[in-house]
Amino acid sequence: MDDSGKKDAGRDFIRRTVEEHNRTGKFGSKVHTRFPPEPNGYLHIGHAKAISLDFGIAHEYGGLCNLRFDDTNPERENPEYVESIKEDVRWLGYDWGEREYYASDYFEQLYEFALDLIRKGVAYVDSMTPDQIREYRGTPTEPGTNSPYRDRSVGENLDLFERMRAGEFEEGEHVLRAKIDMAHPNINMRDPTMYRIRKVSHHRTGDRWCIYPTYDWAHGQSDSIEGITHSLCTIEFENHRPLYDWFLDQLEVHHPQQIEFAPLNITYTVLSKRKLAELVREGYVDGWGDPRMPTIAGMRRRGYPPEAIRDFLERVGVSKTESVLDIEMLEFCVREVLNRSAERRMVVLDPVKLVIENYPEGQEETFEAENNPEDESAGTRSMPFTRELYIERGDFMEDPPKKFFRLAPGREVRLKHAYYVTCTDVIKESDGTVRELRCRYDPESRGGGTADGRKVKGTLHWVSAHHAVPIEVRTLGHLFTVDRPDRIGEEEDWRDYINPESRQTNRRAPAEPAVGHLRPGERVQFLRHGYFCASDEASDSGLPVFNRTVSLKDTWAKMRQKGKA
Repeated sequence: MDDSGKKDAGRDFIRRTVEEHNRTGKFGSKVHTRFPPEPNGYLHIGHAKAISLDFGIAHEYGGLCNLRFDDTNPERENPEYVESIKEDVRWLGYDWGEREYYASDYFEQLYEFALDLIRKGVAYVDSMTPDQIREYRGTPTEPGTNSPYRDRSVGENLDLFERMRAGEFEEGEHVLRAKIDMAHPNINMRDPTMYRIRKVSHHRTGDRWCIYPTYDWAHGQSDSIEGITHSLCTIEFENHRPLYDWFLDQLEVHHPQQIEFAPLNITYTVLSKRKLAELVREGYVDGWGDPRMPTIAGMRRRGYPPEAIRDFLERVGVSKTESVLDIEMLEFCVREVLNRSAERRMVVLDPVKLVIENYPEGQEETFEAENNPEDESAGTRSMPFTRELYIERGDFMEDPPKKFFRLAPGREVRLKHAYYVTCTDVIKESDGTVRELRCRYDPESRGGGTADGRKVKGTLHWVSAHHAVPIEVRTLGHLFTVDRPDRIGEEEDWRDYINPESRQTNRRAPAEPAVGHLRPGERVQFLRHGYFCASDEASDSGLPVFNRTVSLKDTWAKMRQKGKA
């Protein structure tokens, strides 16, 4: 039975296109892609989808992928962003080898290409003001109007364009436009701008240029120069593809195939680079790498493993239909990786002291605790045990409801890896707050078993008070209070929906000693609290800081079980 149709049905439309090109010999059966970020901010999770496609498809078909910076707007670009982008791509697991390029590498060639189009009579210098150009452009439903400068001679256009490059004119005096069709139904084809005057220093070329190419002019020609075969981009550029093709056809140079795919959208965040820049600039977050940000740098600091992001993107797949994904799906992928890889530690976020009255004063012993029940090779660690411990305040109730199985007066519970203890007394402050719990332990229950085989329903984590290491724990939540902040109407301010409680801080949480040895970037599960990552910064008081990567709650798994995902 021929299963080729079934196999093809499982491939996304981009891979089917590439395979058809390889079958017919288009592009010499070669695959060469590029990832072309603009260095005007940090990359976010949406860019990660483009990265995984560009590099992934090149690798899958034995091809190459370039890293090319679209640095055509010097007013917004910064070397800091260049370095952050390179770090992010590498961290995600991709390598461009020696193929690091910049649109600015091609400024001279792009200028020569523009001269060719002027000589052909399909490009001209327009001297209307920016406002006039917008007015003459028309609307999506009404045709535009030809510029009064559209019919300048080739000689006059060459002279003006060369003088534009020489810096003889001020910003806004002239632009270079393609001469296509001001009545074209696609507004992008209505004599688009190719060059504008910007007397701004460029981060790579300095002051050598005062005219800069637009994205639409630079992009396709840069693809052509580099020999790109498949130019992958998001669906917003679909209406730009006729212009992409027109420029290449007019120049009669190597012509890549542009293919568009739906961008990635996730609930409870914004992926507009402009809005992310505003969050940084206006102080709502602590920079582009704030672990609450959807930037790759932020996710790295939060503790997201790169393999979890790659797994998420593979599950998402590729389509032409734009959709919004639940952030729980991403968190599910993060938990899957961390459950297998993160070692376990005990930390008490809201401590109350527990004193074991019949445990000898001054005595100390250790218990071997497994580092990861999912990975036997992770081994064990020694946990010190003493008469005075810390437990979670929420693990005790003086008058518990029926299904509360943790500590209460007269009730016995298990201290994980250690002993059974029974609460015998409650010591309170004058305002009624519990200050200390008194217990007795069963010496025969060491390690969790008893001679009479009795069982308890509650197991608590704990930290030895004498050995506790204080740390600062930051519990991170959604940055927005609504699931679609990108849909806030113009009559409202999207910033009004920023979650003021997106970061909760426990400033001196007692942790077991092994926590103090974790290095920045190491990921760990704090038992019963979630997965956390050691930060590369210290608290104001010099304590180690841990950011919560993700909670233990698995909404996405429950949705899948109920058939809702």
